[in-house]
Amino acid sequence: MGAWVMAGVTFREAARKKLLLMALLAGVAFIALFSTGLHFQVKDIHARHIGPLIAQEAARAFIMVGLYAVDLMAVVLTALTSVDTLSGEISSGTIQAVATKPVSRRQILLGKWLGFLGMITVYVALMVGSLVGMAHWLSGVGPRNLMLGAGLIWFECLLILSLTLFFGSTFSTLTNGVLVLGLHGLAFLGGWIEQIGAVLHSERTVMLGIVSSIIMPSESLWRRAAFEMQSPFVGSLNISPFNNASVPSKTMIGYAAFYTALVMVFALRRFGRRDL
Repeated sequence: MGAWVMAGVTFREAARKKLLLMALLAGVAFIALFSTGLHFQVKDIHARHIGPLIAQEAARAFIMVGLYAVDLMAVVLTALTSVDTLSGEISSGTIQAVATKPVSRRQILLGKWLGFLGMITVYVALMVGSLVGMAHWLSGVGPRNLMLGAGLIWFECLLILSLTLFFGSTFSTLTNGVLVLGLHGLAFLGGWIEQIGAVLHSERTVMLGIVSSIIMPSESLWRRAAFEMQSPFVGSLNISPFNNASVPSKTMIGYAAFYTALVMVFALRRFGRRDL
C-alpha cells in the first residue's frame, strides 16, 4: 500500500516539473515536423507517379526514422526526470522526511519506480500513438507489429529508469546522469559498430558490438523493435540504418529483462543499507 501511495506522489511531482512540460512541447513540435515532412514526401511521390509499392516502402522508412527519434526522446526524458529523485533528495536531506514515516525504504524506492514508470508509459503511448496515427492518416501505411515494437521501446525506458535509481542510491545527481547517459552512449555506439561489422562480415567487429550490448543492452531493445516494426524489404537492404544485418536475438531480450531485474534488486539492497 505504501508503495502505491508513494507512486502517486512521485507521478504528481513528475507531472509538475517544467522538464516534463518542455518534453511534451518538444513532442508536439516533433510530431508537427514529422507530419509536415511526410506530407511533402507523399505529395512528391504522387507527383512523380512512382509505383504504390515503392511509395509505401518510402513512407514506412520515413516512419522508422520518426520512431527512432521518439525512442531517443523517451530515453532522454526518462533519464533526466528521474536522475535527481534519489540522489538529490539524499544530498539535500529531504528524503528523511519520507523515510521517518511508517513507509519502508523498499516501498519508497518501488513507489518512485512505479510513479516514473506510469509517466513513461503515458509519454511513450502518446508519442508513438500520435506519430503512427498521423503517418497512417497521411500515407495510409503504418509499422508492422506496432504493439510489440512500442513495448520494446517502453522496455528500454524501463531499463534506463531502473539503472538511474540504482546509481541514484549510491552516487550524486551529476555522477548518476553521467553514468546512465554514458552507458547508453556506449550501447548506442556498440550497436552501430555491430551493424557495420555485420554488413562488412567482420566477426571481431560484430563481437565488439555484442560485448557492448552485454555491458548495456538498451540499444539492443531498440534494434529488436526496429526489426519487428519495419518492412522486411527495407530491412533486407544494407542502405537502411535499421537493416537486418545483425538483429538482437530473443535471448538478448531475455538478458535485458534479467539485467533490469538485477539492477532493481541491487538498487533495493543499496538504498536499504545506505546511511541517510
